Amino acid sequence: MERRLAMVEAAVESAATGAPVELDDVLARAHAQALAEETHPAVRTALAGWPSVREALTAAGWSGHLPGRSAAGRWCVTYCSTMHGARHGGPPVPGAEQAGGSSAGPVDPGRDRPATARRDPRADGLARAATTGPRDAGSLPAVLGGSVVAVLLVDRRDGAVTYANRAAIALAGDVRLPVGLDAWAAAAGLTDASGGALHGADAPLSRLTRGLPVDGEPVRLPAGTDPGQLLSITGLPLDRDATPHDADQHAHRDLSLVVLLPVAEDRGAEPQHADEGLRRLQEQAIEATEVCFTIADARLPDAPLVWVNPAFTAVTGYPAERAIGFNCRFLQGPDTDPESVTVVREAVAAGRQETVTLLNYRADGSTFWNQLTLTPIFDGAGELASFVGVQHDVTARVRLEQQRESALRAERQARQTAEAARRRLQLMSEASATLTGTLDVDDLMQRIAELCVPTLADSVLIARLGAEDVVTSTVLRHRDGLDDELARLGRKVTGRPLAPRSPAADSLRSGGATVVPDVSSADARVRYPDSSVHQLIDQLAIGSLIALPLRARDTTLGVLVLTSTRTGAFDRDAVELLGDLAGRAGLALDNARLYQGQRSVAEALQRALLPTLPDLPDVQAAARYESASAAAAVGGDFYDLLALPDGSIGISIGDVAGHDIDAAATMGQLRGLLRASAHDAARPDPADVLARVDELMDVLSVPGLATLAHVHAHRPTAGDDRWRLEVANAGHPPLVLRHPDGTVHLLADVHGLILGVDATTTRTSATVWAPRGSTLVAYTDGLIERHDQDLDQGIDRLLATLTAQPDTADPADLCAVLMRLADTPSDDVAVICVRLR
Repeated sequence: MERRLAMVEAAVESAATGAPVELDDVLARAHAQALAEETHPAVRTALAGWPSVREALTAAGWSGHLPGRSAAGRWCVTYCSTMHGARHGGPPVPGAEQAGGSSAGPVDPGRDRPATARRDPRADGLARAATTGPRDAGSLPAVLGGSVVAVLLVDRRDGAVTYANRAAIALAGDVRLPVGLDAWAAAAGLTDASGGALHGADAPLSRLTRGLPVDGEPVRLPAGTDPGQLLSITGLPLDRDATPHDADQHAHRDLSLVVLLPVAEDRGAEPQHADEGLRRLQEQAIEATEVCFTIADARLPDAPLVWVNPAFTAVTGYPAERAIGFNCRFLQGPDTDPESVTVVREAVAAGRQETVTLLNYRADGSTFWNQLTLTPIFDGAGELASFVGVQHDVTARVRLEQQRESALRAERQARQTAEAARRRLQLMSEASATLTGTLDVDDLMQRIAELCVPTLADSVLIARLGAEDVVTSTVLRHRDGLDDELARLGRKVTGRPLAPRSPAADSLRSGGATVVPDVSSADARVRYPDSSVHQLIDQLAIGSLIALPLRARDTTLGVLVLTSTRTGAFDRDAVELLGDLAGRAGLALDNARLYQGQRSVAEALQRALLPTLPDLPDVQAAARYESASAAAAVGGDFYDLLALPDGSIGISIGDVAGHDIDAAATMGQLRGLLRASAHDAARPDPADVLARVDELMDVLSVPGLATLAHVHAHRPTAGDDRWRLEVANAGHPPLVLRHPDGTVHLLADVHGLILGVDATTTRTSATVWAPRGSTLVAYTDGLIERHDQDLDQGIDRLLATLTAQPDTADPADLCAVLMRLADTPSDDVAVICVRLR
């Protein structure tokens, strides 16, 4: 700036004397850096009065235009106006005061020292003119917060502020630089900590202009800013405590660096005395100044440091003589974030202010977190000259944030783990309920497929295996249907052994999961030797798959293959989850297999114990049986129809206590005793037959109790068209006689003690006459029992059902209708209907 003013003054003097004018191209560069392109009216007026000056400026590239808000235009107008009045006795050029700066007026460098004096080039490079628009007081705290610090450079020779960064400009937005430090403070509205004016020799600003240091003294912004925000002001004479570097040891002479830091004021407890409050503010302000300040020369190769303050040494461990002359990258180390370094490098290259936090290394190798605010400083020609670095050791804050972030990550991970565990438990709970809800193998395989798709995979293949790992049956499912493709795949693999190098075969050999992260890879293709399978894989868009064996009780039952359209879909958690599901599915499949095998045995046993009804003359018979046991299709209920030696027909119905194979075994013994006793010619009466059975149960130690009804049906004789029924009952529900006209008769008068209690009890029988075409209905208690009804209600329902049937209903029809009364039996049910023709 000083150089530019001297040249403008020389141009004016030369124009007055007619001497030749030589202008440095600095004017052209200043014009290029001007903040506004419009021509100020005062410039036109001033230049119009001095044609020779305008010609000289035009020759230098200004084309007659000096932007009124640029520093060059402002000073040119000021000097032209002043010299115009001095030489011609006229008033200053109109508008010169407005173009020259604030109401305090421009600083006249000729007032305190010769206008042609030359400042050290480095000091000149640290000064730059800057302007701004009107200040918005309400936004100042945000400006300070965004810029971190406000930075000023003060020339102590005239007390002028020659540089201000963005935050400092925002504080005194209507001031044009250079301007006196007191004028800048007045424009910013600064007061002391108690709100008083900053006047007197002891005021921090006064001491700064005298070259004295100011170490963290509190000042305040106006009350309208957040309100009255507290700042810490620190002044550092750049020629104090600095180590010179080569020939530049006088570069910063007569310059002071001024830094204002926002202070988080403690408003919690009110001080008891004013002195105590002031002391607290001072302590807070001093604490805010425990920061490092550095200056780097942007004009030298690699932008080395040319000045550091003592706090830099205290924080980094590097004394000034080890720091000056080196680029500050010596603070970086192996764990310094390259992205943060890139941000700093780009800011330096672009000459912009930047704030970044990065990990630095002290001289002893220890690390600290450094919050760096880098501020560019331009010289009078608008060229980047230096960078001011303000550094805070924020290690405690960063580590606290890292601990908090680590705790948050741990909490999130714990929540995710807990949520995954909850979902897994929920899924396994649903799977257990689904898998245990059936004992039918085919239904179970369908349920497994529904559990897998689409919740866990995009498609699934469940293959049951027989001997030699031959696929005996398959179930396939895809989230998009694709029934034809799946059916083709099912036909392709059924009846064949698993491919030796398939993932399914690998899983059987290893006994665990086999994962193929990328089915399209060359190795995966080799595992499937069949090209048609390759085609199906492409059609199903399979990206990855997992194969798991279905095993239980050391038996391999099948294989479960799940696929996804995504590659790498089955990670460790998925493998663990699917392994759990496969284990449960294998156990359920084995249970169903065992049940079906046991049921087959039981059905064979039941068929042996419940004989096929014989085709006897003059009678038509039908019988039905259903076990209440979920584990076996057998129970203790039985019926029988046999031809007796005396020509009569024996009709029996019985019920052994219990609903399992043990009851069926007892029933088999009881049925054998009944048949043997009924064929004993010495005992033609049914009551004698029951007594003999009870006696044999006692003698042979047949376990359990049983109810039994036994009937001897005698055909009609000559002259009598009726059947004679001899009926004996040992604790069994009463039989029913349905007449040809549909009326029913309950044989309730015939009853006796159940078998297995007292073999010596006396038993009796009763005679009942039945017209031809009548039907005798015998049943067990499972047909009439309900947990919410008594037996009488069940009998009434039975009688009503029989009455409602048509006359044409044969014994088979009646059995079918009656079995529907026991749609969900809690006990075994047996029914036999015999029509007497």
